[in-house]
Amino acid sequence: MDTTLADLKQTHKRFVLTPWAMQAPLDLPMIVRGAGVAMYDADGKRYIDASSGLICANLGHGHPAMVGAIREQAETIAYVSPSLFNDRRAELAETLIGLAPWSEGGRVFFTVGGTDANEDAVKIARTVSGRSKILTGYRSFHGSSLGSSTLTGENRRWANEPGIGGVVHFFAPYPYRSPFQTHDPGDEMRRAIDHLRDVVLAEDPERIAAILIEPVVGSNGVIVYPAGYLAAVRKLCDEYGILLIFDEVMTGFGRTGAAFGGERFGVIPDMMTFAKGVTAAYVPLGGVMVRESIASYFDDHQMWLGHTYSGHPLAMAAGLAAIRAYRDERLFERATQIEHVMRAHLDHLKLKHMEIVGEVRGIGAFFAIEFVSDQDMRTPLVPWQGKSPGIMSTFFAGLRKRGAIAFGRYSIVHIAPPLISTDDDLAELTAAIDGAIGDLADAWTKANKN
Repeated sequence: MDTTLADLKQTHKRFVLTPWAMQAPLDLPMIVRGAGVAMYDADGKRYIDASSGLICANLGHGHPAMVGAIREQAETIAYVSPSLFNDRRAELAETLIGLAPWSEGGRVFFTVGGTDANEDAVKIARTVSGRSKILTGYRSFHGSSLGSSTLTGENRRWANEPGIGGVVHFFAPYPYRSPFQTHDPGDEMRRAIDHLRDVVLAEDPERIAAILIEPVVGSNGVIVYPAGYLAAVRKLCDEYGILLIFDEVMTGFGRTGAAFGGERFGVIPDMMTFAKGVTAAYVPLGGVMVRESIASYFDDHQMWLGHTYSGHPLAMAAGLAAIRAYRDERLFERATQIEHVMRAHLDHLKLKHMEIVGEVRGIGAFFAIEFVSDQDMRTPLVPWQGKSPGIMSTFFAGLRKRGAIAFGRYSIVHIAPPLISTDDDLAELTAAIDGAIGDLADAWTKANKN
């Protein structure tokens, strides 16, 4: 007897725990295939991948160079212990450092994903500095394991508490929803730095190993900091001998229109964590890029780090192929073109749906739409610390009905299409978003009349 789609969905629901969701209400498409910027469900329905999965499928789906590189490596050797040398590891590490901003060079420690990369960056910072404290923003996400959940500032850390010790959170700028009671970006930047300095002094600078920060806030709303903020954080770190770590898990590999977010903003960190776009999500891979003055510490000190799948050959081959594709297809540059096109499209939608769209913001191929129930008060359509998507489920259902799938949290949806997207793809995506916003506005109006 053939398995029906209904059977397969029931099997998935019965045996798979889906992350960050209550399981009982779930009824989602069964995705079985991808091609280019689109995914297809078991019924053959096509969906534009509006958020590149979880901001990772930068090259879309079924890219022939990626498929070929993975196949070739699997036929050569699929596993080499990380305690041994491997040709693909050497090649990818050299390639990555070639993209790094350090004139002195650097080295790479490979992990399986962004979560362990952030934890390992913290271990390196603590080991090299001899200090213990790590500062991260409240509105941040750095992973969901024991250590990285503590590094995370937002509510996904709560289930993990008390977590690990020595992590202190601070408020970073959020121009649309200022923690510092201002709507002026310059004031926002200055007050945020004054606040961060106060936190540093209250925690004793000589005990602080590192500040870990996303160059652009990722899953918590695609928040682009006011001009000068990251440079001021760099200056503060230099003043007190604190290491600066950029979490480039989402912002790396062209997402902001440069190889890394730090490059886009002209700020050089001491370490960068990466994942997602390094292989365009074809194979799990993460890591820490470490400037040479820090990495050389381990030339005569033991490195107490290791993972079974560190530098997995299939991931190394995928990483090399992805970076070649980014270069050959000029996709970092394409992200800046996408920025201009999407900003125009989304600004138009904001004017069209101004009763419910509070702000559109972003950089490169990395945008967000924030929905509100009151423009003057900037009241979120769904409370940020709520336990369900609430009325926002209408928006995501409307997108799927019109052939698009996007990632979002509460009142914010992330628009981050694959870097291979054409202008026609972006127009098609915008039309789907337009219709879904209309559905959401109608549902909100109806709910408020009752």
